[in-house]
Amino acid sequence: MESSEIGVRTLKISLVVMMATAIIQAVIVLMSGSVALLADTIHNFADALTSVPLWIAFVLGRRAATRRYTYGYGRAEDVAGVAIVLIILGSALLAAWEALQKIFHPEPMTSIGLVAAASIVGFLGNEAVAIYRIRTGKQIGSAALVADGYHARGDGLTSLAVLIGVAGALLGYPILDPLVGIGISIAIFLITKDAALSIWHRVMDAIDPAVIDRLEQAAAAVPEVQGVEDVRARWLGHRLEADLRVIVDSDLRMAQSHAIAEQVRHALFHAEPKLASIVVHTDPCGHDGTDHHALTAGHTRRPVGGAAK
Repeated sequence: MESSEIGVRTLKISLVVMMATAIIQAVIVLMSGSVALLADTIHNFADALTSVPLWIAFVLGRRAATRRYTYGYGRAEDVAGVAIVLIILGSALLAAWEALQKIFHPEPMTSIGLVAAASIVGFLGNEAVAIYRIRTGKQIGSAALVADGYHARGDGLTSLAVLIGVAGALLGYPILDPLVGIGISIAIFLITKDAALSIWHRVMDAIDPAVIDRLEQAAAAVPEVQGVEDVRARWLGHRLEADLRVIVDSDLRMAQSHAIAEQVRHALFHAEPKLASIVVHTDPCGHDGTDHHALTAGHTRRPVGGAAK
């Protein structure tokens, strides 16, 4: 709940900053006719709009789990990430179209000094938002918010590229303005690719293998744990969930096995602070030759790969 509130506050402030930046730039676009600045302004408006689906997702994430949504609504954050990628892609296509129109139907740039100032304003606004989003996203474990932050950082650099079009107008090469607009569009496409890859990993329950290593090592270090198997983890929005099996002495009483499982859970919460849910299954060792999974052996398939040992 607290992390969702932090995320919503970050998005509110980001939305205000980016809308103010884009409005200032839009006014100067109307005065100057710079297509490079227009491309940057379109993208900054889109960047402001990406806060909306993520905001909705954070609010949904506060809702309690139900009998239908038994894991809660954390996945809404990843769905919002998909919407963010589509918004970024749409802004890239629109910016490219406007730049191509300016190449085929050139118009002189006016208010050159204001265009340069708007370029710097765009950079400062985007970089401020980028720092804030990335820091908060890493703090609460939100891939969508971090992706949105790096997206804003890329936008800031493309804002500075508008200065190339300004230099072209001053030096008598007005074609540089729409060419920079094309360049900005290409940069946005590259940002879209990186953001899409990040969101794809979350939607497909991909996890950094280093997280699995830390969980495995922490569980194995608990006294009386004889082995650790089938370690799995996934992000559900900005909540990290994990489950694993630990092998204990088959002669232990149920209460003793449960106590060991609780020690494992406690160790994992300390090993990975972003963990919100951990399921630990205790398996008795087979020193007596008994197959304790014989009954369900035909119904299950053991994981393949690095998650099982």
